[in-house]
Amino acid sequence: MSKHGPVILVDDDTDDHQVFVEVLEEMNVTNKVICFETCSDALLHLRSSSEQAFMIFCDVNMPAFSGLEFKKHIDRDIELRKKSIPFMFFSTHTQPEVVEEAYTEMTIQGFFKKPSSYDEMKALIKQIFHYWHVCRHPNS
Repeated sequence: MSKHGPVILVDDDTDDHQVFVEVLEEMNVTNKVICFETCSDALLHLRSSSEQAFMIFCDVNMPAFSGLEFKKHIDRDIELRKKSIPFMFFSTHTQPEVVEEAYTEMTIQGFFKKPSSYDEMKALIKQIFHYWHVCRHPNS
């Protein structure tokens, strides 16, 4: 895993894109951030890019097809699975049945409720980044 590869954010709320990018900039994260408003655009990017992404943050409720369906597409694609990109759901909707489906029917590395404040968001993202910077991984 290239710890310098891009961070992918899949979220249909462009305000959330802006806050996410601001948090990373304030944390002095040097990874490029690539934001997508649809899962289909993100999937097309992942399939066509030779660049190894550092991690993916994805909302659950998305237009066209959901974040859950997006992750299932990734899991079914041998080449994308080999990339072993850490995948986290980052959503305001965290119903227990959705969390259970995410962990039992697909390979995810986290399911996080979007914090309501900027400081809480920054603290959470800082923890996630720290974990993945020190974690051993098939592509590290």
